[in-house]
Amino acid sequence: MDTEHGWTSTPVTADLLRGALDLERTERGVLPHRLPAYARAQIPDGQLAMAESQPSGVRLVFRTAATAVEVDVVATKRVYAGAAPRPDGVYELLVDGRLAGRAGVPDGDVFTIDMAAGTVETRPGPVRTLRFTGLPGDDKDVEIWLPHDETTQLVALRTDAPVRTAPPRGRRVWLHHGSSISHGSNADTPTGTWPAVAAALGEVELVNLGFGGGALLDPFTARAMRDTPADLISVKIGINVVNADLMRLRAFGPAVHGFLDTVREGHPTAPLLVASAIHCPIHEDTPGPSAPDVGAMSEGRLRFLATGDPAETAAGKLTLAVVRDELARIVRQRAPSDPNLHYLDGLDLYGAADYAERPLPDELHPDAATHRHMGERFARLVFGAGGPFTAEHR
Repeated sequence: MDTEHGWTSTPVTADLLRGALDLERTERGVLPHRLPAYARAQIPDGQLAMAESQPSGVRLVFRTAATAVEVDVVATKRVYAGAAPRPDGVYELLVDGRLAGRAGVPDGDVFTIDMAAGTVETRPGPVRTLRFTGLPGDDKDVEIWLPHDETTQLVALRTDAPVRTAPPRGRRVWLHHGSSISHGSNADTPTGTWPAVAAALGEVELVNLGFGGGALLDPFTARAMRDTPADLISVKIGINVVNADLMRLRAFGPAVHGFLDTVREGHPTAPLLVASAIHCPIHEDTPGPSAPDVGAMSEGRLRFLATGDPAETAAGKLTLAVVRDELARIVRQRAPSDPNLHYLDGLDLYGAADYAERPLPDELHPDAATHRHMGERFARLVFGAGGPFTAEHR
């Protein structure tokens, strides 16, 4: 550590990060990743490459008596051509588990996406400094949650007192994989995504492998889960295999089996929960692919449509109703030889009645309040009494 002008500079290393599976050194700092390098080398598209680099659930964690903390970052701002500007990513600082501050940076690298044309442009931007002051001066655990949907390079960490690695809290590690909803799309803060809400209520350490557009039963993701230490594991499957129109029923079932088999290679007895998709009217009985509503985009709104033909389900095309039935069947089939395998119907997290009360603003993703609502429900159903992740399932 170097001390200059009253500040202590601490290198950002893997032992100060939780929720990341890898840390890449860049020209300007370090970039947390939610997939290891061997998995990233097999990513077939830019969407997943972007999503896994967005640090949903990733946080700096350390113990210190500092009253002021500075973090230099390079944020990546996403701009969707024709749509309204996105809000800046939020950084949240927690002291001993309680929110003590929020901050953001107004600019950084700019990533412009034209969904209609299928093009992407990148423009580099500056390093900016986050400042948190007025913290209590006693020894404490500090967490800085990075923006769940904004790729962030960490350049420097400075404090006005020394930093050391936080001791383990003895909490179980929950490893979760899912789609953009698990990633946190439309949540307003990193601790406000439904998995983060559920993890806080369940008193577990979250490793969130929710990837926008990327819950596609990829073998490299299954291997990453196999190789990641965890006490509790969940896999939320459905919306992406439907809205990407990726496979038909004949391929879907074996792909689910293969994914679960791989996870079980590394975690043979851990509680493993298979969850299906929440209610999404455009894809309940209509296959994908989904596509942006060009008319809505011309009005500055992001909205999605289902473009498949319901008649094609007879030929094996997937809808959410078909996927839920198949997942329930697969879990029933495997359960006799895997007593720690469980199923959660996504409609119990958010069903038709919830849609009537809290509609999906863009027809795919819940809003911030619904994220919190889903997290509370998940905690009650899964971490609560009789749930598959209760303490007696250790």
